[in-house]
Amino acid sequence: MSVDLTGRHFLSMKDLSAEELRQILQTAHDLKLRRYRGDLPPLLSRKTLAMIFQKPSLRTRVSFESGMTMLGGHAIYLSPGDIKIGERERTEDIARVLSRMADLIMARVFGHDIVEELARHSRVPVINGLSDHEHPCQILADLQTIEEKKGRLAGLRTTYVGDGNNVCHSLMYGAALCGMHFTAACPKGYEPKSHVLSEAQALGRGSGATIDVVNDPAQGARGADVLYTDVWASMGQEAEAAQRREAFRGFQINAGLLAGAAPGAIILHCLPAHYGEEIDYDTARTPNSAIFDQAENRLHAQNALMVLLAGRA
Repeated sequence: MSVDLTGRHFLSMKDLSAEELRQILQTAHDLKLRRYRGDLPPLLSRKTLAMIFQKPSLRTRVSFESGMTMLGGHAIYLSPGDIKIGERERTEDIARVLSRMADLIMARVFGHDIVEELARHSRVPVINGLSDHEHPCQILADLQTIEEKKGRLAGLRTTYVGDGNNVCHSLMYGAALCGMHFTAACPKGYEPKSHVLSEAQALGRGSGATIDVVNDPAQGARGADVLYTDVWASMGQEAEAAQRREAFRGFQINAGLLAGAAPGAIILHCLPAHYGEEIDYDTARTPNSAIFDQAENRLHAQNALMVLLAGRA
């Protein structure tokens, strides 16, 4: 049974029910197939996406902008210097102006409060393209990739190795929604936020997923179907880079960690990668690695999201 996401904001994986997540993923699979067949319809014809960036981007900008073009719409890139959100102009005013001119707003920002403020004052759907608390669009692509490679999500074991950051938070929620067991293996002091863990565990009780945090990467990786990592120091944490390199020593996806995972385990990384830190180059290029399929799926998962939020599915 299909669900209606028309006009909704997408700020967090928690914004979705299990049924809504399933609808997005199925739509993503369908749109990807249609693109490869060459019969992708102009579902977003005459629609405009306003894209607000506080942080530079490769995958986020190109996937959203290309997606709008492929689907017959138009995307407007607003760089950090164009509007200086919260500085040159109030976030509330930006939301009120853009939502009178555009049909969708995507924001890639530092503070999660910015996307929440945009959503409070916008007449049109606001999409969290990344905040310091969550990265939900990335996780839609991740789940699409896992399902493509493994044929299912429920009952699989995914282990995230590294910093309990925004990607980890969204992945915890996503795993809990779809019944996928999840373990975050993080150094002490770098675990995901406690309230996120509690909320994800509560979601997991409804789907049969177990959500855990450990401090030993080998323990976390044992028997995992999916190994996932991200950079040790995210954008805005450059001053902590040396401290983090020391704290995260040993929290690397490499041949040794992969050997402890389940046979045929896949490797994911949201990119950009710092080879030699959170993952080594050779392991990122093994047949187990799906990192570039994962990157491509940002396009298809976000296409599905935009079509559904715009009521064009």
